[in-house]
Amino acid sequence: MKFLCPLLAVFCALGVSATEHLVYFGTYTGAKSQGIYVSRFDSVTGKLAAPELAAETKNPSFLAVHPTKKFLYAVGEVNDTQGQRAGAVNAYEFDAKSGKLTALNQQTSGGTGPCHVAVDATGQCVLVANYGSGSIAALPIKIDGSLGVAATTIQHAGASINLKRQAGPHAHFITPSPDKRFALACDLGLDKVLFYKLDPANARLTINNRPDAVVPPGSGPRHLAFHPNGKFVYVINEMALTITVFRYDAARGTFRKERGAFPELQNVSTVPADYAITEKDSTAEVAVHPTGKFVYGSNRGHDSIAVFSVDAETGKLTLVQNESTQGRTPRHFAIDPSGRWLLAENQNSDSVVVFAIDAVTGRLTPTGQTITVGSPVCAVFVKAN
Repeated sequence: MKFLCPLLAVFCALGVSATEHLVYFGTYTGAKSQGIYVSRFDSVTGKLAAPELAAETKNPSFLAVHPTKKFLYAVGEVNDTQGQRAGAVNAYEFDAKSGKLTALNQQTSGGTGPCHVAVDATGQCVLVANYGSGSIAALPIKIDGSLGVAATTIQHAGASINLKRQAGPHAHFITPSPDKRFALACDLGLDKVLFYKLDPANARLTINNRPDAVVPPGSGPRHLAFHPNGKFVYVINEMALTITVFRYDAARGTFRKERGAFPELQNVSTVPADYAITEKDSTAEVAVHPTGKFVYGSNRGHDSIAVFSVDAETGKLTLVQNESTQGRTPRHFAIDPSGRWLLAENQNSDSVVVFAIDAVTGRLTPTGQTITVGSPVCAVFVKAN
């Protein structure tokens, strides 16, 4: 791999240390998957080891790591938990040497079809987005890492213009703000990003500044990512195959109002201009590189990662590359903590493919490293002991 030596030289010059990580993969379970899998990843060589089953559980489609790196939380994307019509949130304890997970407990997710989970930076609560019911919830985390019953559940209401996909709310993502004071939720069914005040100690969410931020009708906001400087937010829209750029108002916990109510700074396509979009196409994940210089978004159908450069002053994006993920339906991807590598999870071809990230341009180059995981749909990194 000719790219490897100069790539390493650049990152070594930046003082990046060589560490080994455990990578946990959430999946949709079935014939080829039984739950959460774990692999070892070498952040110097980009080598990803063969996966092993870390915990058997049904449809752990999204994962989140506790800030102490001692616990992991996984949604169970189901509609029947503990005799209730609800999804699940499962708590696990790490064994940082073997990678195995020990189940602590399970709680209901406060709605049906949970698809996203996040842990606040203080480690006191878990936030969940329930796609099926269009609701969000906050669950307290106990000292031992186990979960309490949801202290807050909030039901979204409304609809948007696509009667097939947006006849009602579909909460798809929720994340704490960088300063731990607020939470932002994407609702695909409403074409909105909704803002909440967050009280982590009591797992409490309350409505923050309104109105909500509205993306272009029919876009279907799915996930968002903060820029490391906290000034910009990038919302990826599942149905329109676009990324909408907003300026974040940290003092108010909302998007800045400029020339009207929450006007976007930019709305940019994630696919080439000559690509004919069909109903089978959609976006999935969005992430900002640790340096803040690049933004990445995944395209399902086009089966690519869109690479954008970021204007440091305005936050606006310029398309650099659409790189094939060498598989089908990249529902998720993850950038390793060193910022050198990107792992693309191809849900419908049961593969995880490793790409090298060019430190100067952000461009992706396949490394030839690929492992087999049944229906992979999420990946998180934990430093190995």
